[in-house]
Amino acid sequence: SQNETNLASDALKFLINKYLKTKLIEKQDLMLSVKEKNISFKSNVHNFGQLIKTPKKTVIARSKKQSDYINALSNNDITVALGPAGTGKSFLAVSVAITMLFEKKVEKVILSRPAVEAGEKLGFLPGDMKEKVDPYLRPLYDALYDLFGYEKIQKKIDSGEIEIAPLAFMRGRTLENSYIILDEAQNTSSMQMKMFLTRLGKNSKMVIAGDSTQVDLPRGEKSGLNEILNIMPRTNEIGKVVFKKGDITRHRLVTKIVEAYNKTNKVLNQSE
Repeated sequence: SQNETNLASDALKFLINKYLKTKLIEKQDLMLSVKEKNISFKSNVHNFGQLIKTPKKTVIARSKKQSDYINALSNNDITVALGPAGTGKSFLAVSVAITMLFEKKVEKVILSRPAVEAGEKLGFLPGDMKEKVDPYLRPLYDALYDLFGYEKIQKKIDSGEIEIAPLAFMRGRTLENSYIILDEAQNTSSMQMKMFLTRLGKNSKMVIAGDSTQVDLPRGEKSGLNEILNIMPRTNEIGKVVFKKGDITRHRLVTKIVEAYNKTNKVLNQSE
């Protein structure tokens, strides 16, 4: 049919453009190339102008939302990214932040997460403070090493140019000439979110990434992420990108799993 012909044509255009720009075609590119949802986005060669070249791989926007997100990360002082796991919220933010650090556009990158205690108190866990909190921050280390390699990142961590720390360590600081990323922001309290946002100093950018459907806070405690969505002032300096399940770029089963949970939650909410 004509629709199948157009789909095949757009898939080929996308793969050719991707190879010409990056000299590489990955398995994810093949899957994306036949996704009907992104036909107009894929076939537009200009979307490859947003390449993020890192020492280990070249990162491109894999959907219109990811393209919007990369724009926001580069141009807004504060960017809020919402959506399910696997949509690239943290990965793309880390890519842009560290690239800006290597290009000397910022002096420091700070990556943070709230250390939500999964049934255990931090004080009872073995080891010093770093060993206690590192498991909470491991996904951030993984993204850094995946993009830039262990040695390059470790040098920047040792020099203090990259800091990976729990949210509580931000208190009392003014963060200037920095790119600051708060991951898993749905697990911040209202007070923690206010504390984080008011750390913003001169020539700095902030990213707040989270999934408002995955709150792990104690029952009855309000999520700081959900609160700022209602009270954040409307200004061009603050970007907001909302990802949906169709933007998931992990294993195809992740999309189906997220969809199943969303349906279950909808039924539960309607029965209450």
